[in-house]
Amino acid sequence: MARTACATAAILVLAACAPATNYESASKPRHAWAASPAPDPVPGLRVVTFNIRYAADVEGALAAIRADDHLRGADVIALQEMDAPGVDRIGRGLGLSYVYYPAAVHPGGGKDFGNAVLVRGRILSDGKLFLPHLSRGRGMQRIAVWADVDVDGLRFRMYSLHISADAEMSRRRRIDQVRALLAHARDHRGPVVVAGDFNDGGAVGYFFESAGYEWVSRGLPATVSWFTWDHVFARGLRLAALDRRGVADPRGSSDHHPVWADLELNIAPRTTSTPTR
Repeated sequence: MARTACATAAILVLAACAPATNYESASKPRHAWAASPAPDPVPGLRVVTFNIRYAADVEGALAAIRADDHLRGADVIALQEMDAPGVDRIGRGLGLSYVYYPAAVHPGGGKDFGNAVLVRGRILSDGKLFLPHLSRGRGMQRIAVWADVDVDGLRFRMYSLHISADAEMSRRRRIDQVRALLAHARDHRGPVVVAGDFNDGGAVGYFFESAGYEWVSRGLPATVSWFTWDHVFARGLRLAALDRRGVADPRGSSDHHPVWADLELNIAPRTTSTPTR
């Protein structure tokens, strides 16, 4: 028994230190599906971001989305830590079009590991953005997935982002990843929404604010353990009101809590509202 336990522990240690297999092509693998148009347009624009830990409990995550009034009516969803079957299950289960690119084969579980954008509307164009720096130890790359989407005639660019964890590289290098995305989005003329797992609290928010984005999720409760690492930022769109955003219950399907927010075009002064938690 002792030998078996030691052998199992050794295998786990080796898996934890094993190098990742990165997808180095900018265009593939790519997985996408176009849903039928929604019969009745829904007013407003609801954005959700959800890190479904290693896509381990996709059915549970889908059930959590369907059970929550703030999640099931989402117009666009950014997913992280996903594989292609998991994205397809959630996309088809919710009737949302999607595009998904894996960043790498994760050495821990041997599955694809990447980001997706799901939308109640059309995906007009899409792509994968490589973020700078590989993680220490595993050498795994991180990416952002972007999609130019049309929701009831509102066209904007949506990014699903997953920045490296602090155990994988220094904050300076992770801020380099933020800068890479901001540079990629800089010349896009329409509205931009960036949502995902930033593995960081305040520092990344100030970089987005200095680039002209509203920190939509600022001040929300913790999204993973004691930390608020899942965020939404918007440029050309804004939060409809301070009580039109929140953190939802994943119902045990992930270690991250989904974040939702209602956005509107940034064309008029906002009336004040009392924040709710």
